[in-house]
Amino acid sequence: MESIRQIYKIGNGPSSSHTMGPKRAAELFVQRQKSIPTSYKVTLYGALAATGKGHLTDVAILDVLAPLAPTEIVWEPKMVLPFHTNGMKFQGLDTDKNIVEEWIVYSVGGGSLANPEFDERKAQQVYPHHLMADIMDFCYKNHVNYWEYVEMHEGVEIWEYLAEVWKVMRAAIERGLETEGILPGGLNLRRKASEYMIRSKGYKDNISTRGMVYAYALAVAEENAAGGVVSTAPTCGSSGVVPAVLYHLQKSRDFPDRRIYRALATAGIFGNVARTNASVSGAEVGCQGEVGVACSMAAAASCQLFGGSIRQIEYAAEMGLEHHLGLTCDPVCGLVQIPCIERNAFAAARALDANTFSTFSDGSHRVSFDQVIDVMRQTGHDLPSLYKETSEGGLATHKFN
Repeated sequence: MESIRQIYKIGNGPSSSHTMGPKRAAELFVQRQKSIPTSYKVTLYGALAATGKGHLTDVAILDVLAPLAPTEIVWEPKMVLPFHTNGMKFQGLDTDKNIVEEWIVYSVGGGSLANPEFDERKAQQVYPHHLMADIMDFCYKNHVNYWEYVEMHEGVEIWEYLAEVWKVMRAAIERGLETEGILPGGLNLRRKASEYMIRSKGYKDNISTRGMVYAYALAVAEENAAGGVVSTAPTCGSSGVVPAVLYHLQKSRDFPDRRIYRALATAGIFGNVARTNASVSGAEVGCQGEVGVACSMAAAASCQLFGGSIRQIEYAAEMGLEHHLGLTCDPVCGLVQIPCIERNAFAAARALDANTFSTFSDGSHRVSFDQVIDVMRQTGHDLPSLYKETSEGGLATHKFN
């Protein structure tokens, strides 16, 4: 299993698969060339084409290629290439429009790229295990916690990386809380984070706490929707869940940064297992792979902070995902706004509930995290394509005032 750095990638929203991945693909295509062609043609396929405009896919690619040569973007939403639904074909053309170079690559979720020749999801193998059962067994036998397991395999330098991730997460919350107005994209959706934060202060502790968690998640999700800088966890579309939970717990319980980094490491392991054995791509398995996995990660992180056992942490993570199974990806107008933003807020609250529920137990339960991951993978494959980031079904097909 590869580094948890693959789970936490820093970049501009609104989508890791539709924005971060295509931008990196364009940069790699330029690096492949010995000389700059006269013009470029980029064809987008499947789900990437279906919701690419709402996810700023064309903007991300043009930011790289347009300054070098005139670039044409072609949209083919009805054509799905065999490797993955998020297909891209980059072509460099000469003055007579002849193809001088061509590269087909796929954005496979979480900002990663792949094609039959290479797969960033299987890049450098850092961990000897890929199932949570094996990781738990290792931790028990060696008397270490999840975050110690991460340090043993990633090295102490992982803490510097996670410190940067936390800095980005925290900054996204604080920017989001201070920014008001309408989100771009045409839905005329007004930012709510600052209003929720203000209103939360007018309630007694229980309701106030929940309102603050909502506000923190909304802040990041709205920043992401506006194309701001966020960290995937595990994707851009679900980037508000983990930061909201950790920011709230740090603010309310005075946890030092080093404890937050350990919680991020623990969350990263669970996200990594999901990514390795199933997917975190909405275009591949629906929103269960994005918001569902994010909830699972946040539940594990919060349980880690409160001193949960190996089994209790795994139980919290299992619940966080189990109760999102079957969640569809049906963004209205192809934008990462409805229902995506609210889902971040609800998943953050659910992650805290999963932590509370697991800590009332001794960690014993019938359904394992590995089993839920396997079910998520199969459920994602069984979902019709119109419910997997194509905006052809569900909420996306209804007209809203």
